[in-house]
Amino acid sequence: MSADATSPHAMPPPLGCRTHSYDDVQAEAHPEGGPTGAPPTLIGSVQRAMRLLEAVASHEEGAPAKQLAREAGLALPTAYHLLRTLAHEGYLRKEKGLFVLGAAAERLSGSATQQNRRGMITDALQHWRDAIGVPVYFSVYREGEIEVVAVADTPGNPAVAEWADFRETGHAHAIGQCLLAQLDDESRRDHLDRYPAHSITPYTVRDDRSLLRRLNELGRMQPVVERQEYALGTVCAAFPITVGSTAATMAVSLPSHQAGRLLPAARQLQNEVGKLVRTLAFSISI
Repeated sequence: MSADATSPHAMPPPLGCRTHSYDDVQAEAHPEGGPTGAPPTLIGSVQRAMRLLEAVASHEEGAPAKQLAREAGLALPTAYHLLRTLAHEGYLRKEKGLFVLGAAAERLSGSATQQNRRGMITDALQHWRDAIGVPVYFSVYREGEIEVVAVADTPGNPAVAEWADFRETGHAHAIGQCLLAQLDDESRRDHLDRYPAHSITPYTVRDDRSLLRRLNELGRMQPVVERQEYALGTVCAAFPITVGSTAATMAVSLPSHQAGRLLPAARQLQNEVGKLVRTLAFSISI
């Protein structure tokens, strides 16, 4: 029989481990609440650490531990312990006795900003999708690649299925052609060296020379129209967006039997984007 835990001969826990209290066991067994429907178990140390982070974030130039402890409503020893831990994990750093946000916290902030921007773009695309009644696309050319950032469609008006990699077939769809048209000659030829033009439908531009000639003939801010070059039974129109120095485009697509609606829909979207692009602050750095 093992020694009783309360006896003087009880074995101590292994180094680096600790004994678990009843509350610990309950928190692990019922993370969303107690076994009888009690409120969710909250971890006090996490709450205190978050209060300290908020306090630090409110001081652009940083603040000393005593001030942060007072603002977070914490005892100074507790604040010191949490501040050291947060600094060790990279969420804070100490400069000349003042605590400021560290790289890890800045990454979190950057991710939140990025999510907000993506959400804003998605909301805008969904608004235009409903207002115009067509699928709407937002794409950028970044680091030598075509990237479709967001798409808004409905079951009744579905987006074009990516049956061939959009990045590798930029010569065939309106989005890619519009982005390539915005590049300088060197960047455009670099792209075509990696992804040369070739036929993927009977209507696709057949070679780089033909594609370059078409791109050079495009007028500034003129929509690029593609009819069944990427996907049979589908037509698409894309127009450039001028925000910063990065090539960007918005596009619409329709079944080929509705081709008569394509340019009016693209023009309507282009006008709406022109009115709101600054307000929406489309961030190409997204």
